[in-house]
Amino acid sequence: MGEEITFDEIKAIAEALIFVSDIPLSINKINEVLDMVDIATLKSAILQLQEEYGDGKKGVQIIEVANGYKMCTRNDYSDYVTKLFTHRKKAKLSAQALETLAVIAYKQPVTKPEIEEIRGVNIIGVLKTLLDRNMIKILGKKDAVGRPVLYGTTREFLEYFGLKDLADLPTLKDFSEFDLGENKNEAEKPGETTESDVPDGDIIEETGREDDSGRTDNS
Repeated sequence: MGEEITFDEIKAIAEALIFVSDIPLSINKINEVLDMVDIATLKSAILQLQEEYGDGKKGVQIIEVANGYKMCTRNDYSDYVTKLFTHRKKAKLSAQALETLAVIAYKQPVTKPEIEEIRGVNIIGVLKTLLDRNMIKILGKKDAVGRPVLYGTTREFLEYFGLKDLADLPTLKDFSEFDLGENKNEAEKPGETTESDVPDGDIIEETGREDDSGRTDNS
């Protein structure tokens, strides 16, 4: 941009960028677009925006999540938003996936054998699901016999659970029970299947190994 811009313009541009972005925007990313605006000034502008949207009179708010800023609807009006998107359910994680994700979140960096030792089951199918959903990522390899792969959580993980960073992780019990009540209470009509009904981790990649669902692949 080059030319000097006013504080109100900085605030308006930041608001526009946060609004159109489908992922949380970091201060550095917003600053990159604004072309080297003073970071302290930018933070002040965003804080002012948060205060304006947080006065309780608006239907949306600006929150800090996954080390960035995101515009979302207020919880007070979630019932109305849900009615609008009745048929567009967010794909949920199964109990098996949540339990595995909890272990990774609290123990990272952690290997597959270490996770399986804690959970007591083969989790290769669940790992594939979590990798496909961008909930976890490969961090490298452990300096041990066999050089096993190390896993950790991603930015998408923070966004999914509405966390600012890993320091905001809830207790292990609360994390493991996340959204399970809703999954259990959702009644489907006979013969209907939703994404929630298909267990994550049913994909078996090792012959003769048992997965989280208790099935064994004999092919």
